[in-house]
Amino acid sequence: MKIMVVGGGGREHAIIKKIRENKNVTEIFALPGNGGMAKDAVLVDIAATDIEKIVKFAVENKIDYAVVAPDDPLVLGCVDALEEKGIPCFGPRKNAAIIEGSKVFSKDLMKKYGIPTASYEVFSNAEKALEYVESCPVPTVVKADGLALGKGVIIAMTREEAKNAVVSIMKDKQFGKSGDSIVIEEFLTGPEVSVLSFTDGNTVVPMVSSMDHKRAGDNDTGLNTGGMGTIAPNPYYTKSVADECMEKIFLPTIKAMKQEGRTFKGCLYFGLMLTPNGPKVIEYNCRFGDPETQVVLPLLESDLLTVMQAVTNETLSECEVKFADKNACCVIMASEGYPVKYEKGYEITIPEELDKNVFVAGARLEGNKLLTNGGRVLGVTTVKDTLAKAIEASYEAVSKIHFDNAYYRKDIGQKALNCKEA
Repeated sequence: MKIMVVGGGGREHAIIKKIRENKNVTEIFALPGNGGMAKDAVLVDIAATDIEKIVKFAVENKIDYAVVAPDDPLVLGCVDALEEKGIPCFGPRKNAAIIEGSKVFSKDLMKKYGIPTASYEVFSNAEKALEYVESCPVPTVVKADGLALGKGVIIAMTREEAKNAVVSIMKDKQFGKSGDSIVIEEFLTGPEVSVLSFTDGNTVVPMVSSMDHKRAGDNDTGLNTGGMGTIAPNPYYTKSVADECMEKIFLPTIKAMKQEGRTFKGCLYFGLMLTPNGPKVIEYNCRFGDPETQVVLPLLESDLLTVMQAVTNETLSECEVKFADKNACCVIMASEGYPVKYEKGYEITIPEELDKNVFVAGARLEGNKLLTNGGRVLGVTTVKDTLAKAIEASYEAVSKIHFDNAYYRKDIGQKALNCKEA
């Protein structure tokens, strides 16, 4: 089988490595991929958002199955365009990807179908939003409606910060057209949990829960990033919480999307907060999370491609999806200065025995040399029987990988360990 994976980050590298385990796979193409994936896939220099070229490549190369991983091409309708040419895909169609593509849509969907989430107001007029901020409870959360590389959410601790958030998103267009409308919502408290799930539109199979570490600095200080590390499973996500989420959030969301004529097939990501009043949805993503994928897929014992095909064929209820009863930790090695300003072009050295542990996100090949080419450069993941051992092994691996200007958090997983000890 010839497989095509659209995307170029650590998430896609994790997907490619897992798909490679299937004996029927003869070739994997990554569009555009990155230099660190060259051992695992054929790199094709086509941008993940260039739908026309992606479809042309798939047709000309007789691709048997496509995985569209990032949010942008999903929201642009990449799956629809490929399916029109008879190429089966993993990923939601455009009309279902809106669940991430528009915060206003997702909040209104939850309100309509009684899915627990923060209370909110929607604004498409900056002056009205600023007027509302004068009297709304603070802290509050201001969100750009559209996609913003995971950075379109501002937690405003004061009224002044809330006003600044409205101005930067709606007037200064910090996130472009994504900020034409905004959602201002209630500030929730409690542990955060990420749950990725396979769904074929009828059945939903949650994957192992995970905990992301969004802030750039230790002890959750500094700016928000795309994620500095993850652990799985998340100790706060107990069986009773999981059962409640299935009953009140997961199944109702799948049913709601179907009811709306927007059947969701692919990976639906639930960003949850376990509040004193029960679990609530903070956000939906229409795809695998990054870097959550780097801890969840290494724990998957079932064949990923088989599960993906069951999703496409709507036979997920007949497919066994099994995860190892182990723990995983992923530490992101980034470029110093990320997520603001950083330098690129430093050589990366990874000992050969660590290849299986490393998912490369921001690198390019120059001859035989692998050079840094992004903010988040790579993720280092290990799987062990206990969380403490997984954390220790990941940091040991990190110490053996080198590039100038490398930066990583030293406390990934500590919050989870403290929870386990409590």
